[in-house]
Formats: sequence, structure tokens, C-alpha cells
Amino acid sequence: MKKKGVFVTIFFGAILLSSTIAIAIPGMEPEVDTPDVTITGTPADNFPDDQRTQFCSSDTDAKSTDFVKEYVIPTECTNPLAIVSDYDGNVWFTETNTGNLAKFDPISETFTEYENPTWPPGGRSMMWGIDYAPDGSVWFTDETYDSIWKFSTLDEQYDRLSYPSDDNSLPQKLRIEGSQIIINDFTGNKLTILDVSLSDAEVNYLSIPSAIDDSVTADFALDENDNIWYTNWLFQQGGFLVKFNQNDYRNAVSNSGEQFLPLVDFINAYALPVQLLTPNGITFSDDGLLWIADTTSSSFFSFNSSSEKFIQYVTADPMFGTYGNQTGVIQSPISRPYWIENDNQGRLVFNEQTANNISVMNPTTQSLVEYHVPSKNPNWGDCDSGFEVLDDCGIAQIFDFTIHGEKIWFTEWVENKIGVVDTSVPLPVEIQLESNSISLNSGETKQFHFVISTSSIDTSLDSLLVLSTTHDFLNLELIHDSTESFQLESDSQIPIHLKMSATDDAVSGTYKVLLGIQLPDVSVSKFVTVTID
Repeated sequence: MKKKGVFVTIFFGAILLSSTIAIAIPGMEPEVDTPDVTITGTPADNFPDDQRTQFCSSDTDAKSTDFVKEYVIPTECTNPLAIVSDYDGNVWFTETNTGNLAKFDPISETFTEYENPTWPPGGRSMMWGIDYAPDGSVWFTDETYDSIWKFSTLDEQYDRLSYPSDDNSLPQKLRIEGSQIIINDFTGNKLTILDVSLSDAEVNYLSIPSAIDDSVTADFALDENDNIWYTNWLFQQGGFLVKFNQNDYRNAVSNSGEQFLPLVDFINAYALPVQLLTPNGITFSDDGLLWIADTTSSSFFSFNSSSEKFIQYVTADPMFGTYGNQTGVIQSPISRPYWIENDNQGRLVFNEQTANNISVMNPTTQSLVEYHVPSKNPNWGDCDSGFEVLDDCGIAQIFDFTIHGEKIWFTEWVENKIGVVDTSVPLPVEIQLESNSISLNSGETKQFHFVISTSSIDTSLDSLLVLSTTHDFLNLELIHDSTESFQLESDSQIPIHLKMSATDDAVSGTYKVLLGIQLPDVSVSKFVTVTID
């Protein structure tokens, strides 16, 4: 058994166990009888009968809301994961339970699945990274077989490129930059830059080792000067944000006549905040701020490289249906932001794994819109009381997304579907804050007000206020008969009154509070900047 397999299962399992989901860890399974496997001639045969609703799909119907539309993949139990759009708007995604690449044409709404002839029968692999190249090829990672795959959309042929690895490697996210392919080796303690010439079969690579022994190397992003930023961290123990100045390094190598030079002179490291334990996604906004998603909380963070300061942001709480809490053990449900990207329109997009949301944050307006995905798999939530399974409960494991114009396409790993969010659809509500900021002293309380304005809606909607803080020493309390839940009516304005306070032990700094409203299909909120002196 490879070490990476155990690590990833423990890591992934730990995330889900906190939501009371039992995950088997290789080498730790109790002795059980061989499970029944009914042969169907489909990829579902890779799972025993009692696991098929958990991994293949609990509901084969495509669902939709005013903002989200789903599509069912024709082949059963493909486990779609990494997804990317090409220049024409076609959507390409990996199938982790078949080894195939698939295409969806949004115009004709048809799927095409391309069989990978060299994929071993019954093979399964988490394929986290994918990108589309200018020559019409699609590249994707393969963690089980330590490979990088290239699929030509012109002749529909697969080529496999061996990844420079050892037993601990796990090639994860992938990005094409000119002739370079940048890959983070999640458990291999390095970032790898492959130099692939499209006219030459020779491949050169540069591996940047981790700043921390036995750590993971997570997602990466390039700034306007082509510096590569990424994180190194230990599970539940924190880590560093790392900047690699690749241009200066390559220039120095060229001038020295050496093949390699020590990397230490070209790397800067910044300690991550203690609250940021699992930094996965990372990207830059148009204003040059770096953003990091934290998968062990409901938070995401901004980083200013000039001041070297982090600021913590927070999402709305997950809707009750995503976790269910039928056994009563989930005391503090969290949303788990996973990957984060810039949509080239000044906005940030990220997926919230355990909130079943695709979310859009505007750094300029400090607004957050969280689009709820309708399909849910109850096997991934606390949905079973032991007597019955709660309806409309669970999550679809939305593990990746891609952006094309106003559309955000995503995969549902355990529901065998892809879906799309149309961000051009007008929102039913607007949040108007009394002020964008407020100052507090430790031990001080101030009143704050905001207004929820609705547009024309067909029917009244169940609504729940969003009142989220990042730290326990910041408190929000409703006053003047404002209620946390109510029926939202068409063409109305609802004033919300609250007290905002900082406890006596509040730490001075800049913080964010999220205020808004959660509706059945979407949450709309705005951030208030809180300065504690």
C-alpha cells in the first residue's frame, strides 16, 4: 500500500468524519464478509452493492433552480471530478471511476465520452487537475498511476506522461503556462514545473521542495510578475505561504552556466495564521490581493503581500439539509471552502464542499452570493436517524468548477452529474448596510442596522438571517423585535437591527462580519469591516 493512499484517505476521511460520516481507512477495516457485487457491465461494478448509492448516485434525476441547472452523465457511476472549459465554451471533465475524459456541449446539451484504451480494467484514480492548451489538447493529472495525461481533441488520442515521483507522490492541480505545466505534488513535498515542447518529445522538469518536512504542497497561483505562490502545511498544524521567483531563478541559472542553483535565494515564506489550518485553493484578485480557501472551517483569507497581513472572511452557515443532524452530534456545521479562482470579471469563485454551494465573492463591493446546488446524497451527511432518512439531505461532493463568461460549471462527484450556475440571473434580494465599517473598543457594544430589499417574487420564501463572525470575541445580537427567520414577501423592505460587540479580551485588528439573508436556493450577504482598537 502506498503511503499516499493512506494519507489521502485519512485526510479526506477526517474532513468527513467531523460531519459524522464513517470512512474506512485502508489497513484498519474490521473483518467482514465479502460484500455482494451485482455485475451490471457498468462502472458501478467497481463498488459493492451496498456502496453504490453512496458513490454512484442517490438520485438519477437532474434538478434545477432559478440559478442552477444539472445534467446527468449518460454512463452510470463515472465519479466526475476535474473540469475545464475550452475557448468555444465546451466543458471537459475527468471521470475518476473510468479513466476517461468527457465533453459536454452546452449548445446541444449532449455528452461525448472518450474511452481511454490503456486504462486498466477496474482502475480508479482521483484526477484533481485539468487544463486546456492552445493547441486543442486537454491535460489532466492521475494520482493513482502517478501520471500526467494529454488528450488531443483533434485526433482523439490519449498520451501518458510519467510524472517524476516516488511512492509518496500525488500530482494534484495542474495549470498550463506557455510551454510549462505547473503541478503541485500534494503528498510528494514539492511543486513541479514541467517544460514541455510541443514539437519535441523531451520533457524537462524543475522540482521545488517543500519548506517543511513531511508536509503537503497545495494549490498554487501566479502573480502579475509570474512569481508562483503556493502553500506548504502539516495537517491540522498550520504552515507557510511560499513565493517562488521563477524568472529570477531561471535568469540566474542561465547566467551561471549551471543546470541548477540553490532555490533558497529565490523563495520567500510567510507564516500562515493559526486559524488557517487547511489551505487548499489559492488565487489572486484583480487588485493584487492573494486569496486562500480553508477546508477545515467556514473561512477564506486575503493576503496583502505589501503589508504581509492576512484578513479572515467567513461564509454563511450551511443550510440544515446539507448536514441533517439526525443523530444530534453536529454542534457547529461548517461550509469548507475548497478551491478558489478569479473569474476575470473582478470576482472570486469558490466551492463550499459541505454546504453544497458554489459561491461568488466581489472584493470591490464586499458582497457574497452563495448558490445552492439542488442534488444531495444522504450518505454524505448525518441524514439517517436510524428510523428514517431525512428528505433532501446530504451533499453532492462538488469538488471542482470552471468559469466561462457568466457561467460556472461544476462536477458532482457522488451524484454522477455536472451542473452550471448562471450568475447573470437577477438576485431576488439586495442588502443595504448602514455602513461598510464600524470601529469598536474591547468591551464595547454598538448598534448596527441593515435593510433587506426584495424584488418581485412569485411567492413568499422561507428566509434565515446570515449573521456570521470570524472570531468568538465578536458577537451579534438581534434587537428591536428583529427575528432570525421569517417569510420574505415580494417588493418589500425589511429593516434588521442588531447589537455588535467586542468582548473584553478582544484582540485589536481588522475583522470581517457577514450580514445578509439565506433563501432556499441562494444566500445574499455583505461584509462589514470591524476595526478593534
